[in-house]
Amino acid sequence: MYWYHWISVISLVICLAFLAAHLFRLIRLGIPKDYSSKQGDIGPAMIYSFTGAMSPAKKESAFLHLPTYTAGIFYHLGTFVSILLYFIYLFQVKIPAPYHLVLIIFLAITGISGLGVLIKRIFKRALRNLSSPDDYISNLLVTGFHLLTAVCLLVPQWLPAYFIWTSLLLLYIPVGKLRHLLYFFAARAHLGYFYGWRGSWPPKKA
Repeated sequence: MYWYHWISVISLVICLAFLAAHLFRLIRLGIPKDYSSKQGDIGPAMIYSFTGAMSPAKKESAFLHLPTYTAGIFYHLGTFVSILLYFIYLFQVKIPAPYHLVLIIFLAITGISGLGVLIKRIFKRALRNLSSPDDYISNLLVTGFHLLTAVCLLVPQWLPAYFIWTSLLLLYIPVGKLRHLLYFFAARAHLGYFYGWRGSWPPKKA
């Protein structure tokens, strides 16, 4: 491996170490104590929290803004694909040529989706007023990750720049809003517990 590979590996280890610390903290805190009388079953509510409750039809912030929701779905899918390709680049595995164009087009779409979300945040006052520098930094790092991943499929000479960018992203994940990749699961579990305890989830059939 080259020096830029090792920089990214060190960054990955640091990232995982801090995320492990966040996870340990979450486990230690546990589920908040609920002092109300139990009215429902928590198990099915937990499952619903990660399945049916994630449907855009059940989320006002989604069904009222379907283009943004769709862009967000593509954006997250692009992130998962980019992470997979990071390890492929790291271990210098050859990707069959026929897949290059498909991946480049897909990552271009996901990168544009990220830019679209960023532009909306900048120009829509309600979103801009709720935004912090962290929102912009996180978007730029992830969007750049998508686009540089695609560029390296076309121009391998960009790999050093790609690995440096990826290292910055990895170091930022535990300290910025991108750590929601861990807290997302804790938040959904808490929602399932909260509404399951009260018998509100899963919704009763009419």
